[in-house]
Amino acid sequence: MKLTFLGTGTSTGVPTLGCHCKVCTSSDPRDKRLRPSVGLEYDGRFVVIDTSPDFREQAMRERIERLDAVVFTHDHVDHVFGLDDVRVFYFRQKVPIPIYADRRTMQSIRRIYQHIFDQTYPYGGIAKLDPHVIEGPFEVWGMTMTPLPVWHGNLPVLGFRFGRAAYVTDFSTIPDSTLALLEGLDVLILDALRHQPHPSHSTLEQSLALVEKLKPRRAFFTHIAHELGHAETNALLPPHVRLAYDGLKLDLKEEGAPSPPSPAAG
Repeated sequence: MKLTFLGTGTSTGVPTLGCHCKVCTSSDPRDKRLRPSVGLEYDGRFVVIDTSPDFREQAMRERIERLDAVVFTHDHVDHVFGLDDVRVFYFRQKVPIPIYADRRTMQSIRRIYQHIFDQTYPYGGIAKLDPHVIEGPFEVWGMTMTPLPVWHGNLPVLGFRFGRAAYVTDFSTIPDSTLALLEGLDVLILDALRHQPHPSHSTLEQSLALVEKLKPRRAFFTHIAHELGHAETNALLPPHVRLAYDGLKLDLKEEGAPSPPSPAAG
């Protein structure tokens, strides 16, 4: 399995509109961050976690030629507003594209994209989607995904474990029951917005403390704001922890042991 960071920025992206700070004006391409998403490539399939408003640009950059499923963490704009762009893959593949989300997020997606789901849109040119509500561990084209319930401020959202890797973006608190599902990882991907505290995101220091507690073999931070420059921040991190960057690819082929059973998926 190959994991690609499609976007590693916060909801405004980096550069942030109208900002002239050191990071927003940086010439380092790793300081250019689209909205957060990852792609998983395995067995000839391509699955994305979240479709950000930048999904079209991300798919063009990575030359994505097929899309087999979309898995959603939650329904915020920076995670769902690129869903309309999956229609091109439906036109080409001629098979409804499965999408997976918890019940609240799926209801929100159905409301936002009512024209896709209500079957009355008279103009054509829309995707056909095959919705699945996440209620526990589930399979996506032979890959088991274990939902990881976390808190994004006061909003319950999901991360996901697949084999010995996990992706947990947009969180401020991780319950003990979910921490137990993050043990024994080779790759742990965490939200790390900035140094300053935030009511609904983990800071760099808080995520470092989680890495120290959970002891994955490697850790990568994502959902990064313009307060963190790539090179200068990496210089502060231990060798097995790095800031991710757009286009970074991880080979997970040796990290694909079965996911653990989930004691609490809701």
